[in-house]
Amino acid sequence: MKALKNMEVIFTVAVAIACGASYVSFMQPSAARTAEVAQANAIPVVVVSARRLTEQEKKISLIEERQALLGNATASAL
Repeated sequence: MKALKNMEVIFTVAVAIACGASYVSFMQPSAARTAEVAQANAIPVVVVSARRLTEQEKKISLIEERQALLGNATASAL
């Protein structure tokens, strides 16, 4: 008789814990929604890992860019 009474107590406690856990899980926001909110509030970060051009490299790059633009402009005019 004692074993049956103990099983009844164990069952009652297990049901109470399950109901409490179920209620708590419904009250918490889902993980997907939490991730969306975290991403919406995040500040975008840009990392530039390239080295800087020297003055001479900048000048060469600008000259090449201008030549490419002039070459395209004359080709499209023809």
